[in-house]
Amino acid sequence: MRRTIRWLLSLTVLIGTATVGGVSMGSATAADTDIKDRILAIKGMSLIEEKPADGYRFFLLNYEQPVDHRHPEKGTFKQRISLLHKDENRPTVFFTSGYGLNEEPKRSEPTQMVDGNQVSMEYRFFSPSRPEPADWSKLNIRQAADDQHRIFKALKKIYGQHWVSTGGSKGGMTATYYRRFHPNDMDGTVAYVAPNDVRNDEDSAYYTFFEKVGSKKCRDRLNSTQHEIFDRRGEMVDRLKKWAKEGKYTFKLAGSADKAFELVAQDLVWGFWQYHLEEEECADVPTKDAKTAELWDWANEIGGWEAGTDQGIEYYTPYYFQAGTQMGSPDYESPLLDDVRKYPGLNTPRTYVPRDIAMKFDRKAMKDVDSWVRANASQMLFVNGQNDPWSAEPFSVGKGTDDAYVFKAPGANHGANIAGLSKDDKAVATSALLEWAGVEPAKDAKPKRLTKYDADLDKPAKQERMLLP
Repeated sequence: MRRTIRWLLSLTVLIGTATVGGVSMGSATAADTDIKDRILAIKGMSLIEEKPADGYRFFLLNYEQPVDHRHPEKGTFKQRISLLHKDENRPTVFFTSGYGLNEEPKRSEPTQMVDGNQVSMEYRFFSPSRPEPADWSKLNIRQAADDQHRIFKALKKIYGQHWVSTGGSKGGMTATYYRRFHPNDMDGTVAYVAPNDVRNDEDSAYYTFFEKVGSKKCRDRLNSTQHEIFDRRGEMVDRLKKWAKEGKYTFKLAGSADKAFELVAQDLVWGFWQYHLEEEECADVPTKDAKTAELWDWANEIGGWEAGTDQGIEYYTPYYFQAGTQMGSPDYESPLLDDVRKYPGLNTPRTYVPRDIAMKFDRKAMKDVDSWVRANASQMLFVNGQNDPWSAEPFSVGKGTDDAYVFKAPGANHGANIAGLSKDDKAVATSALLEWAGVEPAKDAKPKRLTKYDADLDKPAKQERMLLP
């Protein structure tokens, strides 16, 4: 949950939502009815657009949700979801990013492995899935889990085979919270690189991580370069002001261009380890003797100077709100920058949320989830990356859990996946996932993914990468 952002999610809003009526609910289960009509027969479901997808049908949809699941009479809002339809007789994967909705067809790793359908949900309060007016007290992990539960119940009438939930980073957290509040919905869960900040004021795991991650040679190079960028603060801030004026960026939330510089620059080492691989890219990190322009460009590539601007922050307000009210945040500040840091404590969720939105931290929320996972996690798989800062505080499963696993991918960053696990762990994870999805291989057959790689459907979109969980 670091706050610098490099690749912004596409914010394109599709206009012209069309509601299709005239199809009875009874026909939603009729095998000879077109799948689109069966989906749109669900009460509260409406079509935004159908897009082509080789081997599938892909629908962008709106689903009407209560603003408050405890008091549904107090109004509704439209929440976007997508559906990658393969066959109603195949398993279904419920994917959550924890953020906005990718409007293009993509398959998560579990979807690739089980050859199934995929439902994806836009997290509440991420535009345009935001109630108007926005009552921010209704943005919490329980309300989001209830959103997911209602979607599952509605679509289960059509997709009656096994269901598996999944997500990466904040999406992995979302999948985990969903299981905590609705433990019987899913047949299994795969949570990737999901941080578990049980005690928000305890961040020692991150300090230990950065002392040991990778090789000393790479750590020293990164630390030296980051410190040099701070040493050239005057030149950097002048560039930032000029860049912001040309691009019409502002710094009201951060407080000034100088503060925005520090917000971005202090996360550069974190950003490198989150999305870059030591063997491939550490040698390309500029040295402290590099020209200021080269250091500026490298910092922009790793952290993105727009991350300190109002325009770069605005879309992620729901995330920062949740970080400051329930999920917690790793308020890590490298001791190696103590002599050049001007604003200690600046990099906290409150900085990123408009002051007219009230925030109060709930210390019980993550403790409750952590306790539940340790004692009750069944048919759950947590995949972490050895070199991923977000994996410094992972979920753990206790002795009383059943069919639950925590694996670490060697040398992996925030993109850790089942394919990157060790041979033995990969075999266990693959076998478990296929079993949960109800498509386990024939007796004595080697467990493996059931689809071939598809560059259009399986390659991650670059703009989805960001230095947040």
